Amino acid sequence: MIQLIGLKSDVKLEVREKFSIIQKRCEDYVRRLNKVCDEVVIISTCNRTEIYFNSARTDESIVNDIFEVLNWNKDLVNYTFHYKGKEVVRHIMDVVCGFQSLILGEDQILGQVKDAYETALQAKSINKELQRLFQAAVTCGKEFRTESSLYKIPVSSSSIAVAESRKHGARKFMILGFGEVGQLTAKYILSGSFEVLYIAVRNPNVVDIEDKRVKVISFEDRVKYYEEVDSIISCTSAPHCVIKKDNLPQKPLLIFDLAVPRDVEIEVQCLDNIILYDIDKVSSIDDENRRKRKEIMENNRSILDKYINEFCEWQKIQDISPEIVKLKKCGERVYKERYKTFKNKRNTKDADKLAEILLKSTSDAFINRAIDVLKEEQLKGRVDDCMRIIKKIFYVVE
Repeated sequence: MIQLIGLKSDVKLEVREKFSIIQKRCEDYVRRLNKVCDEVVIISTCNRTEIYFNSARTDESIVNDIFEVLNWNKDLVNYTFHYKGKEVVRHIMDVVCGFQSLILGEDQILGQVKDAYETALQAKSINKELQRLFQAAVTCGKEFRTESSLYKIPVSSSSIAVAESRKHGARKFMILGFGEVGQLTAKYILSGSFEVLYIAVRNPNVVDIEDKRVKVISFEDRVKYYEEVDSIISCTSAPHCVIKKDNLPQKPLLIFDLAVPRDVEIEVQCLDNIILYDIDKVSSIDDENRRKRKEIMENNRSILDKYINEFCEWQKIQDISPEIVKLKKCGERVYKERYKTFKNKRNTKDADKLAEILLKSTSDAFINRAIDVLKEEQLKGRVDDCMRIIKKIFYVVE
């Protein structure tokens, strides 16, 4: 059965950190989890950690095994939920369309779900049901954004951080890290007015921006440039803090920590000259756009329902797959017998007449069997349902 272990929506940042899985470790973890589950996909972002899996076990034993593999503290299990079956299908559709995001309708989650799916494919941790589910979810997310025109009200933690910086008069920026969030942040800064943008990275070759105002610096040298900026937007995938209290200058400074686990030492929030926004505070800034997005999203929820129903119907059909295979083998046996007869007699009889006889005998093989079953069901008092099915099979028109 398809299942999901995820964090409840009201879990605080300090708890979410304890469940966080950094991106570069996801492939290793799905391989490990694949030893206790039939299929596995991990979605790990700054706001969520979710383990989608397929297992015949649906009790606490599978939850305990997953916690052990991920080195999660079992005392924190009450912060998680465990969904099964259709609940999982509905949840992933909600997630990929932005209904479950802290910033409602944010547009990064679709790419993050796609990345999670690609990681699972790379690790060969999915092969059937979860593969089909995530293909449907990604397609649903794309259609939802296109049909709802949600892109006309773009929003993300990056856009909010940049907009809030500009409200405070910031014109000199620094970005720490240049992954997906860092690139999106740079895009928002470049789209408006600014004097300089420092991008601190470990590998300078990952930045390809032709703008004289953009300065690519070594990540190790970032502290040297703190004095030069008004706003620092940090979005690394580091498992430890990269902005420390003792390294910050004695000047007014905005710091946006968009990472989970956090990039900024907790002691920084005590500094009088620093205004610090963690990911939860950034999410709470969302304004009138949220109301507009929610209205648009709810008006297009039928798109999600379509994909949920299609997947559930596909699942039901999988239950009779063995019988479908048997039917195909039966049909193959009948045609092979007729073809063998044709090869043996094609040089001794009129080819057209032989073809006609064999085609009719093939039709009779199934029609006569259907008639026999219909007679049997008439004697058992079940003829109406049987007749309805037979008519559908043989396209009988009233």
